[in-house]
Amino acid sequence: MHEIDTKRLPAHIAIIMDGNGRWAKTRMLERVRGHESGADAVRTCVTACRELGIKALSLYAFSEENWRRPGLEVTALMKLLEKYLIEERSEILDNNIRLVASGRIEKLPEKVRRLLYERMEESAANSGMFLNLCLSYTGREEIVDATVKIAELVKSGDLQPEEITAEIFEQHLYVPQLP
Repeated sequence: MHEIDTKRLPAHIAIIMDGNGRWAKTRMLERVRGHESGADAVRTCVTACRELGIKALSLYAFSEENWRRPGLEVTALMKLLEKYLIEERSEILDNNIRLVASGRIEKLPEKVRRLLYERMEESAANSGMFLNLCLSYTGREEIVDATVKIAELVKSGDLQPEEITAEIFEQHLYVPQLP
């Protein structure tokens, strides 16, 4: 096995969690079995990134478009997320992982949202690695939401249009502290 030059690793890795349904279909399983298998792969990925010293891992777990999937599949995905947030609590806390979330979190079911906020609050002081769950997320919506926040500052007089910079824009993203 080759040695890994950790100096050449990226600070931030992002994974689009796609293909779980197709994986299950090729094995003649229900789609939800594919999502469950994907959740197991997440555990392996998080552990490997943490051990390698990756500063941030973003998991694109549930896009805004996923709300259009059949209701039973959406419900199963939310139950899987709920289970993950419960079962991985000690893994997150014991391994100095800071859980954050990107997306329109307010759209998640109340119980999932509550668990997510609890884990984020419990891990807020952790400094080992960011684990960013992208939920009800699209890049376009993040840009729109940041723009609206900046427009509100301009409207209130707290920011002048000529003061808008890339740094100001970055400060209004969902999780601006991500590398």
